[in-house]
Amino acid sequence: MECACSPKEQAIEQHGFAVVPGVLSAAEQQELLSQLGPVAGAGRRGLLSQPAVAELACSNRMLALVRPHLPSEPIPVRALFFDKSSEANWLVAWHQDLSLAVRSRIEVPGFSAWSVKEGVPHVQPPVEWLQRMLTVRLHLDDADEANCALRVLPGSHRMGRLPAARIQELRGGQPDVLCALSAGDALLMRPLLLHASSRSSSARHRRVLHIEYAAFSLPEGLNWHEAPVPNPVPE
Repeated sequence: MECACSPKEQAIEQHGFAVVPGVLSAAEQQELLSQLGPVAGAGRRGLLSQPAVAELACSNRMLALVRPHLPSEPIPVRALFFDKSSEANWLVAWHQDLSLAVRSRIEVPGFSAWSVKEGVPHVQPPVEWLQRMLTVRLHLDDADEANCALRVLPGSHRMGRLPAARIQELRGGQPDVLCALSAGDALLMRPLLLHASSRSSSARHRRVLHIEYAAFSLPEGLNWHEAPVPNPVPE
C-alpha cells in the first residue's frame, strides 16, 4: 500500500526531522529578536511567559506545522532561546532530549531520573510519552558548519532511550547529517533524535528559538513548568 503521508511527514516518521523553509519573514525575525533582547551566557528558559513567544507558539501557523505529526492537538509546553557566538561558545555532545520541565517534584509511576536545571525540576517520562512530542527550532540566523549548525543521526528516534555505549556505537556506524538552515527556516525534530553541535568557528551568531509541543496532558499531580496556552492565536 502506498503511503498517503506528505514528504515532510515521511521525513519526520523515517528520519526524525524535517526542514521547513521560510517560516518567519525577515521583519518577523527582527521583531522577535527585539522582543527577546540580548542574552547573557548561552540562552534563556521559560519563554512561554513572554507574550510575543506565547503568541507565536500558539498561532495557527505554528500549530499547523506541528499538528500533522502528533496524534492529538499540540500544546506548546516549553520555549528556550539559544544564542551561540564567539563570546558564548560551547560544545553539545550527542544526546536525546529526554526530560520535561515541571513545577515541582511529584512521584508518579514511570516518571524517573529527576534533576534540577537552573532551579527547575525536570523528569524523564516513559518513552511513549516522548514519542508524542515534537520540537520546532526557529532559526533567527543562518546556520552552517562554521557557526555550529545542528548535526543529527537520522532514524535514531525510533530506537527508544539510548544508553551512552549504544550512542557511541551508533555514532561509529553511520554518518550524521548537518542541518544547514537559513534565517527564518524551521527545523522540526523528535526529542528522541540523537543530535549534537560543535563549537562555533565563526564570529556570527546562531540564535534559535526552541519550542516544544506535546500531544498529552501530564498525570495528575504533575504540572508543566511553563503553563501551556492551548488555544490558537489568530494571525
